Amino acid sequence: MNKIIVAIDGYSSCGKSTIAKALAKYAGYTYVDTGAMYRAIGLYTLREGLKSEQDIIAALPHVQIGFIHVDGMQHVTLNGEDVESLIRTLEVGNRASEVSQIREVRQYLVAQQQKMGEQKGIVMDGRDIGTVVFPKAELKLFLTASPEVRAQRRYDELREKGETPDYEAVLRDVNERDYRDTHRDESPLRQAEDAIVVDNSHLTREEQMKVIYDLFDRHK
Repeated sequence: MNKIIVAIDGYSSCGKSTIAKALAKYAGYTYVDTGAMYRAIGLYTLREGLKSEQDIIAALPHVQIGFIHVDGMQHVTLNGEDVESLIRTLEVGNRASEVSQIREVRQYLVAQQQKMGEQKGIVMDGRDIGTVVFPKAELKLFLTASPEVRAQRRYDELREKGETPDYEAVLRDVNERDYRDTHRDESPLRQAEDAIVVDNSHLTREEQMKVIYDLFDRHK
């Protein structure tokens, strides 16, 4: 059976990672969380106090990002350290959105991501997978949902982690990230012409996965 590349793009808090992980398991493919790679760089810049583009670009050779499996779950590593829980905060997410606008950062990570997909059999999610990283991917999905629904999901997720977020602040953050993602000069978030749009605003997890599995089965 020929393996394919599945490229999943979309707005923040659309469940891209959850869907991509489930699809990779269903297909027996490798899953790559590109958002975690940008978050890892964001965490590094915060730790090192790097603020200027020049300093961030100069530090890239010192940033080694990898993936490991812990109790059956994929975790991202930063210079050998498991930072999975550390990169999931709002602060790191905002910094990741900022550093992702730097051309050299995107080029650095895109080269790594493309190498990961050389053998195909991969599910990758992010903002520019179907447009920049794998423009010839056999299956491209573009996920979307209303900002209010996405903010509520993010709010609930933070609450489950023991945090005490303010819903209006989370909604504002969602809208600000949408603007940054779609208006950045380097590889802005946009729907590839041949991508299939999946709006999961009002779909249960089971309903959306049935849609995704059916699409995969038709394209593999």
